[in-house]
Amino acid sequence: MTTLANSRVRVLVVEDHDPFRRHICSVLENHAHLQVVGTSDDGPRAVQQAMVLEPDIVLLDIGLPGINGLEAARQIGEVSRNTKIIFLTQEACAEVVEEAFFIGASGYILKANAGSELLSAIETVSRGQRFLSRGLEAEPVTPRRA
Repeated sequence: MTTLANSRVRVLVVEDHDPFRRHICSVLENHAHLQVVGTSDDGPRAVQQAMVLEPDIVLLDIGLPGINGLEAARQIGEVSRNTKIIFLTQEACAEVVEEAFFIGASGYILKANAGSELLSAIETVSRGQRFLSRGLEAEPVTPRRA
């Protein structure tokens, strides 16, 4: 995985709400150490792009057309093993958060906290650590993938 110290972190942004997706891309593109390598508005296309682009990080919504973000994350884990998943979603249910980490997510951000947490989450995950949005709780789980 690319680290912030040696080169740009390559990010795939997956969000079905176009204005929010464009906003996230704009925020990321304002940081020299981050590179948006692609965007998607649905689950199947996200899996396809992850396989082709092999991004360092996928910012992934849960409520997506086609297949939801949890299933997309499972599939991305199979086709792009070195890609880290950070969920960026409105879903705050503890069971969903736990499932996200169980399937291999490295981070989980609430959309409401994106303004203050997005860059920190990317940096934390890039260092190989887990990130959890403030106000959320998740039981420690053993991820399905390394």
